[in-house]
Amino acid sequence: MNPYNLRLPYWDVIGAPVFVTFRLHGSLPANRVFQPVSVNHGRAFVAMDQLLDHPRSGPIFLQHPEVAGMVMDSLLDADRRFRRYTLHSYVVMPNHLHLLVTPKVCAWEWLRPMKAFTGYEALRILNLSGLPFWQDESCVHLVRNAVERERVIRYIEENPVKAGLVSVPEDFRWSSAARGESPAAGPKP
Repeated sequence: MNPYNLRLPYWDVIGAPVFVTFRLHGSLPANRVFQPVSVNHGRAFVAMDQLLDHPRSGPIFLQHPEVAGMVMDSLLDADRRFRRYTLHSYVVMPNHLHLLVTPKVCAWEWLRPMKAFTGYEALRILNLSGLPFWQDESCVHLVRNAVERERVIRYIEENPVKAGLVSVPEDFRWSSAARGESPAAGPKP
């Protein structure tokens, strides 16, 4: 395991579940600064996620159904078609996404290509060019046990509810809860 010294935690592991978050470039207010000496990784993540859940500025390209669908299809393809990880839970929010995955290859072989492909395709769909799509830094947190795993799944699937986008997780189209793929909810009837 290699923790990298970034603002957010980043663990590159194979065969262990990780909670992954990445966001659109420019999705946080430019004037919002998190002092490294006063804010630990966990608090920085929570503060950033709260800002992302209620965007007042910045891009919200993932709210476009064609873009969100393409990103969601890419997440599923990386699991089912390319077998880069096992996808346990996910949500594609208007300006960020959360995943719980168990990687089968190092992050360099799944996270970077996913962000490159989806960024390129999203800009094509939106008829934009020459712009960065994803923020370079991603948060990758090692999930250490079954209790934490269940807490992360609930966090991911409740994110649209917490953000005020839907009243129940299953109503948010761009998530494992809506597709009946949530390990927490079991298969849809």
